[in-house]
Amino acid sequence: MSRYIPNTLEQHESILEDIKKESLDDLFKDIPESLKQKGRLNIPEAMSELELTKHMEGLATKNASTDEYICFLGAGAYDHYIPSVIKHMLMRGEFYTAYTPYQPEISQGTLQAIFEYQTMICELTGMDVSNASMYDGATAAAEAVLLACNLKRRKKALASKSLHPEFREVIKTYAAFNGIEIEEVEFKDGITDVNDLENKFTKDTAAFVVQNPNFFGAIEKMEDVSRITKVSGGLFIVVVDPVSLAVLKPPAEFDADIVIGEGQALGNPLSFGGPYLGFFAVTKDLMRRMPGRIVGQTTDVYGNRGFVLTMQTREQHIRREKATSNICTNQALNALAATIYLTIMGKKGLKEVANLCIQKSHYTLEKLIETGKFTPAFTAPFFKEFVVRIKDETFTIQELNKKLLKEKIIGGYELGKNYAALKDAWLIAVTEKRTKEEIDRLGGLI
Repeated sequence: MSRYIPNTLEQHESILEDIKKESLDDLFKDIPESLKQKGRLNIPEAMSELELTKHMEGLATKNASTDEYICFLGAGAYDHYIPSVIKHMLMRGEFYTAYTPYQPEISQGTLQAIFEYQTMICELTGMDVSNASMYDGATAAAEAVLLACNLKRRKKALASKSLHPEFREVIKTYAAFNGIEIEEVEFKDGITDVNDLENKFTKDTAAFVVQNPNFFGAIEKMEDVSRITKVSGGLFIVVVDPVSLAVLKPPAEFDADIVIGEGQALGNPLSFGGPYLGFFAVTKDLMRRMPGRIVGQTTDVYGNRGFVLTMQTREQHIRREKATSNICTNQALNALAATIYLTIMGKKGLKEVANLCIQKSHYTLEKLIETGKFTPAFTAPFFKEFVVRIKDETFTIQELNKKLLKEKIIGGYELGKNYAALKDAWLIAVTEKRTKEEIDRLGGLI
């Protein structure tokens, strides 16, 4: 057998004989000749395994990784510490090779892991029910808006401009193909402008989506935005950082109807955008309208504890017109990583991580202000991210990030990419991984 091609010429001939074909050309004769590739492909010659390994290692060294670089970049994906036990557990064959559990009677281990995941998401958010994860936080937000519009039979939803810009774009993409209007609510001093929110709510509005801590890292006035949303008859959809819930009030205490978010921070590595996982939790009243599936706990005829797919309102299982979503195969392995992370950290460990994020991010802000080159952009309290603005025009954020990269420091996010009025603003993320020496070095290089 070839190392890279899983069948030999002899096996080709055997297969052709079985299917009564003379040759591969005979097999593909229905394809017009004009569409067939003639001659050799314009690709390099084949390499030996040793040569290929060196070649790929050479390509990989061109990437800047957080193993070598100090990272202050967040904006939705965070450089949290990942305990080594997570990788060891994920690599176990029964988890690593398992497909999404369509056959629950042979996947009890996977089903139990999903059940534990759902339970911990409910404990974190304070909500009644969680599904078994989604593609990512952005698609979870879009599905939440669809749920609200379908429930309320309305065709409009509001989203705060302090919500992650990519989340808003994904919501708009879903909405465009469902005839839903998405109107954005302005922010003021880094948090949602409650007056603008109140003015934009109409009888046609199904929901309001807010992020807490928001894209700027600031903590929203949740009681105010919840009150306005509830009085206006809309669903209250909250996007959260799961790590922050170790120290902040859970959204359920603010009467949230749907709580969603990105679970990458829970034991999943930075990976140039994914794969990550979205979590999705609702009140009991919305359980049957939730996309995806729910794993439940039960007992068999002998009284043994067991797990089953309890609800799965998908096209494959019920009539298409009754389906709530087409969520099917998702990042179940990422959800398992989150489950292991939360299990080994426990309430105490997660709270310690959250507190370190708060302390180190506030220390970083102090060091940047001490340089005399920045000023805080907002006065709202923050969790692990904050925004500073350049005091004068002697340099740009882009120039600063290039300078830091040469020193093996990944700088903050240029907010001017998404907000024209914040072209001089720098979004800095500080996780528990950053040391005092690293933070002092950042301040010293500016």
